[in-house]
Amino acid sequence: MAQNMREIKRRIRSFDKNRQITKAMKMVAASKLRRAQQQAEAARPYAEKLRDVIVHLANGTSNVNHPMLASRPVRKAGYLVITSDRGLAGGYNSNLLRKLTQTLDQRHDNNDEYVIFVIGRKGLEYLQRRKYPVIDYVTGLGDSPTFAGIKEIARQAVQFYAEERFDELYLVYNKFVSAVNQHPEEKRLLPLAAEELAQSQEGTALSTMIEFEPSEEEVLQVILPRYAETLIYSALLEAKASEFAMRMAAMTNATDNATEMIDNLTLQYNRARQAAITQEIAEIVGGANAL
Repeated sequence: MAQNMREIKRRIRSFDKNRQITKAMKMVAASKLRRAQQQAEAARPYAEKLRDVIVHLANGTSNVNHPMLASRPVRKAGYLVITSDRGLAGGYNSNLLRKLTQTLDQRHDNNDEYVIFVIGRKGLEYLQRRKYPVIDYVTGLGDSPTFAGIKEIARQAVQFYAEERFDELYLVYNKFVSAVNQHPEEKRLLPLAAEELAQSQEGTALSTMIEFEPSEEEVLQVILPRYAETLIYSALLEAKASEFAMRMAAMTNATDNATEMIDNLTLQYNRARQAAITQEIAEIVGGANAL
């Protein structure tokens, strides 16, 4: 009985230490989530204004001839996958990679029909272990990624499309909706969707605000790749916010589970202690009666 009580106390101490760790990790994730949300929101105005400029240029230029705007027969596809470098984030990586592999299995017959760019160590390890065609990757971006950290892989992905090494480029990442709602998202990045070129009030207003030099065609040639790279960076910021939100939820669940286990073990310990006391009293009374 005493040995059983010591084991229960040991387990209670163990769960209590784990609870302290998961509670601290939850608070850290909540703090980082706020910063990630602010960073994602701060990047949106630039991407939106860049889109408005492209809308104006594409609609105001009579002879638009850029591979990023033209659909072509798809012989090969490219995928840029954004995962995390660390775990302990619930289903953040597993749900995304499951969606990716299901998409690849449904859309392609073999590995020669696509290539993959990877951001994040978890995705890289998963895909390399299963022999997927990963041609470039970036890891170790930290909790506050900068555009400089992914500039090269974004530039290479866009350049490969322009050089027709593949005919479509997809972004696969966790889309951030709110602190309690994130989901895997697959988005076609190139060629730019037709709705991206739809005339808007902002695009019309730009015609009286901006003069383009040396010409609208040449500016469009330069700005379209920058826009695609900006979309990749925006997706990375959303993915980072999703990571912290899911890590916070995972640590909250872990803390709650540890608390529940401690309560159950405490109840077991009290019952065992009460049984031990009752047994001791019964032995004392039995001894007194025998005397």
